[in-house]
Amino acid sequence: MRPKEKTVKLSFIDSGDETFRITTKVDIDDLTDSINNVGLLNPPFLIENRDHYTIVCGFRRIESCRRLGWSHIEARILDSDTKRLECVKLAITDNAFQRPLNLIEKSRSINMLSGFFKDNSSLAKEISAVGLPENQSIINKIKNLCHLSQPIQDGILSDTISLSMALELGRLTQGAGEDFVKLFGLLKLSLNKQREIITLIKEIAHRDNISIQKVLQSLQKILNDENLDRNQKTRKIRIYLKQRRFPAITSAEKAFEKHVNELKLGRGSKLIPPKNFEGATYTLSLYFNSLNELKEHKATLDKIIQNPGLAAILAGR
Repeated sequence: MRPKEKTVKLSFIDSGDETFRITTKVDIDDLTDSINNVGLLNPPFLIENRDHYTIVCGFRRIESCRRLGWSHIEARILDSDTKRLECVKLAITDNAFQRPLNLIEKSRSINMLSGFFKDNSSLAKEISAVGLPENQSIINKIKNLCHLSQPIQDGILSDTISLSMALELGRLTQGAGEDFVKLFGLLKLSLNKQREIITLIKEIAHRDNISIQKVLQSLQKILNDENLDRNQKTRKIRIYLKQRRFPAITSAEKAFEKHVNELKLGRGSKLIPPKNFEGATYTLSLYFNSLNELKEHKATLDKIIQNPGLAAILAGR
């Protein structure tokens, strides 16, 4: 593969053919400024066809030159009979040379290469040769990312969602994954809170035989409340979903909190109910640093035992 350098008309370059496109970057402002100031230092690679050129690498460079109003550019031209695999490898290495590839770019690269290899061993070897992860488990996970909907891919690129979360959202019904990405983008949730909210919403939807989107729509009143900041909205949404998913537990929690307040446990004391209020075993934790503090707890404990609030708690009322 020996490309020849040639000056070509930009109008002859087909920018709509993205067969070999790796990059996900769409912003070209900085690149355009650079080319305008110092020129096109790294000419793009093109394949010469009968009446046009196909871009192998250099999509953003070509778009920048168009924006600058250029009519011609210097390019490196590949013969029309250049093997497609060689073009793919060239596209990957050209992009990887400029910067580390993000997950979507790696996914595009793996998908392009996978079409040329029938067995995983040969594919992994070729992937490793161009600097991509060769672990088969990682390959399988990354490979499918570029087939997910654009909002989910954008969620990955913006660090709104992780790789594992993207794959989970991709398995949901059409539209549901995209709505979750939007929600997570608004609230800036940690992975644990994302998983908690997804689980609650999926369980509510399944139990009530309604769509996930229907449950998500019920959160709009909270999301649209301009008096709440992001953290307050997150807290209210989590409380709302828990109450809706576990109404009996929520009711028991409220009753328990009411009676605990009546007990006036004081400093260094904590009454812990059974998990999900299933069972009858309660735990009373006492914290003390001295014998006097322990004696104070003894006096408090006597008062608690006589308090009707404790009887109500133990009776589950």
